[in-house]
Amino acid sequence: MKRDFTKWLSTFRDSIATYSYYVDFGKVYGNVESIKIELNILNSLIGSKNIKSDFEKILKKYPETLKCIPILLAVRNPEIAVSDENGSCLFDFATQTHTIERYSEFMEKSGLFDLLQKHLIANLLDYVTGIETGLDSNGRKNRGGHLMEDLVESYIKKAGFEKDKTYFKEMYIHEISKKWNIDLSAISNQGKMEKRFDYVVKTEKQIYVIETNFYGSGGSKLNETSRSYKTLSGEIDTIDGVTFVWFTDGNGWRSARHNLEETFDVMEHIYCIKDMEDGIMSVIFR
Repeated sequence: MKRDFTKWLSTFRDSIATYSYYVDFGKVYGNVESIKIELNILNSLIGSKNIKSDFEKILKKYPETLKCIPILLAVRNPEIAVSDENGSCLFDFATQTHTIERYSEFMEKSGLFDLLQKHLIANLLDYVTGIETGLDSNGRKNRGGHLMEDLVESYIKKAGFEKDKTYFKEMYIHEISKKWNIDLSAISNQGKMEKRFDYVVKTEKQIYVIETNFYGSGGSKLNETSRSYKTLSGEIDTIDGVTFVWFTDGNGWRSARHNLEETFDVMEHIYCIKDMEDGIMSVIFR
């Protein structure tokens, strides 16, 4: 029975963000814990009357505290490049490559001495926890890219498939060909680098190669994705024993609905989150 595209599109979601999508506090706490001792040593500088002298004493006795400096400036890289009227300089905080006095100069000119000496923060553990929380929010885009993959995988498991036995994650064409001795040369991937599928489900009679994505906002990429998957589906239809399945969702598709509808009209196995909730995995994977 032919499905109604408009009705199907109306079920698309605004978001699939999980509670941990916004901030991965486990990662935040772990990062702070890894330098907890060194931060506590540097805490003695808060409110110091002779902060330059005290800092240099700490660095002589506890050189490992040097590695904490970049995160105090919300920088993850252990190397920080700076320029001034005397030229440019690369400060390495993983290993002590400059004199203690040079690092002391960095602390002064970067404003960190002021931050500590004027007691503008209560303690460095809380301060760095805040910095780590802010930096981790930048990881939302990467986490978002995996949300749909994780959701699809949960439904694959729910349908009774077992990882690395009846379903596989992130497989390249050559890996699929080798594992099941099948010719996939018809998949051109439009001249791009070798295609890697998000998931592969293997049943007794069929190999299902799967792509997943979620678009919360529009953009030119959606039209390109729709066209490329339409081509990909047509190529895979020529290969006996292999079926292409696309799971997609997100209200970003509303701005690219015409391209998506063109693909929907010719591609048998294109599904959304509502389809998964309604048990489509058990219907198609046979």
